[in-house]
Amino acid sequence: MDSRVSELFGGCCRPAGGGALRGRGGAAPGGGCGGGSKAKKKNGRSRGGKANNPPYLPPEAEDGNIEYKLKLVNPSQYRFEHLVTQMKWRLQEGRGEAVYQIGVEDNGLLVGLSEEEMRASLKTLRRMAEKVGADITVLREREVDYDSDVPRKITEVLVRKVPDNQQFLDLRVAVLGNVDSGKSTLLGVLTQGELDNGRGRARLNLFRHLHEIQSGRTSSISFEILGFNSKGEVVNYSDSRTAEEICESSSKMITFIDLAGHHKYLKTTIFGLTSYCPDFAMLVVSANTGIAGTTREHLGLAMALKVPFFIVISKVDLCSKATVERTVKQLERILKQPGCNKLPLLVNSDDDAVTAAQQFAQSPNITPIFTLSSVSGENLDLLKVFLNILPPLTNSKEQEELMQQLTEFQVDEIYTVPEVGTVVGGTLSSGICREGENLVVGPTDDGKFLRLKVCSIQRNRSACRVLRAGQAATLALGPFDRSLLRKGMVMVSPEMNPTICSVFEAEIVLLFHATTFRKGFQVTVHVGNVRQTAIVEKIHGKDKLRTGEKAVVRFRFIKHPEYLKIGAKLLFREGVTKGIGHVTDLQAITTKENGLEESLGPGQLSF
Repeated sequence: MDSRVSELFGGCCRPAGGGALRGRGGAAPGGGCGGGSKAKKKNGRSRGGKANNPPYLPPEAEDGNIEYKLKLVNPSQYRFEHLVTQMKWRLQEGRGEAVYQIGVEDNGLLVGLSEEEMRASLKTLRRMAEKVGADITVLREREVDYDSDVPRKITEVLVRKVPDNQQFLDLRVAVLGNVDSGKSTLLGVLTQGELDNGRGRARLNLFRHLHEIQSGRTSSISFEILGFNSKGEVVNYSDSRTAEEICESSSKMITFIDLAGHHKYLKTTIFGLTSYCPDFAMLVVSANTGIAGTTREHLGLAMALKVPFFIVISKVDLCSKATVERTVKQLERILKQPGCNKLPLLVNSDDDAVTAAQQFAQSPNITPIFTLSSVSGENLDLLKVFLNILPPLTNSKEQEELMQQLTEFQVDEIYTVPEVGTVVGGTLSSGICREGENLVVGPTDDGKFLRLKVCSIQRNRSACRVLRAGQAATLALGPFDRSLLRKGMVMVSPEMNPTICSVFEAEIVLLFHATTFRKGFQVTVHVGNVRQTAIVEKIHGKDKLRTGEKAVVRFRFIKHPEYLKIGAKLLFREGVTKGIGHVTDLQAITTKENGLEESLGPGQLSF
């Protein structure tokens, strides 16, 4: 697929037939309880299938946060304790969230319960949730009329832990799209809780610079937060005055990374995608202009970096229904072409939003599409339902494994704060970081690592004592000299003995190049939070590369060494030239070569 992504950068769109998936023919593993052949909505519309075939979901998985329960009517005390232990396991698997399908057998058969049985089962589920410190929210109900004269229902329930000690679930969503597509306005409406006036009032609180306010265009990376409490209700600035209040009230936090849409800020957008490790991307497309400007390029970046994305078509209040449908069809065509190979899912109801959230996280090919307006508020609630249910991509086991490793923090932003000193912002890639911990930061221009102490930590603008792997935060470093720091550095545990390099090899795919890619060509390389110009020293087995070709290439950084890891995703660009790949080999600079065994003086560390 990587070689075909080039079409999104430089090539033209190939036509693909067929319409969007507007409903759901069958549930993905752990999907909603409407995926069977005779399960019906409340309005009685059939989801398809033969009249006498029993409706099924895929069999229940032992791992994961989805649990099937036929019924929970008056369990014994021993059975109740067993059910509570089971709920704890599912919540742990979902990092604080679990989905219960009531009225479903373990093999996935949709049996359904009578009204009385369902009421008793939900009462038991609520008692179980209270026991583990969680709340329950009914996501949706279905009627099943398979071989029964009595109405029988299946209920899908979200169980979410009440936050304790700031351990809320945090998902990062990068916001992509062409300039003037309404990205910042949409974020302003979501996070401030007030609709826009049609002239961009909602986005004013998001801008960081005067020229952004004057031009109405984002040029830097900004972060906005949207919370959901344990009952699934939205928590934003409309009922909370500070970010700290939002964090305290929320069980789940969506951190939006607002990126620039204009082509001249492309390097900032790429840095945001590679450095801030977003879980998902939201591609915003204006209904009245369709796929224009950098839209195709941003779509290609998300695919190249394997970031799951969903699409929001904004400004539907400015267009006729026919124009919105034309934009939807245009997107469907691009998503279905061989370079993308995605399955569009148009979201028109709460039920579609629940289905989209569950299938989107389980299948990389599903791409939900929302049509909404930030001025009229049309379909805005559907996006909130989707974000509320959207599960994390990593489970608790992967999180635990990362936390067992040595500390590694990527430096993405550097500030000087009055009365606090030097502050760095970034993401903890692995390990655990605590207040007062001693770390080393580097590499400097001459390849050294310097000692420092973490004075305090803030997550989402509120104080935090412990930072865990995968979380983003800002760390105060006290009187540490800011001039010694730069973006692209790492702060690591002194025991790690980090390897650095100026020369590395990567297996690449050339996505787009006007002529031929040869030895001596200079490109800007993005690897995680590293962004530096590198020169092509050698193309193994070939003299030159053309668009769509693969090769192993040796690069050399032209300024200073960097901290890289084998297997890290790589993206490079120069003008219209673009390519992706992964690091395959490092020519590590040893301590002897780099003079690290010399006495480095106070504040520096020799290995």
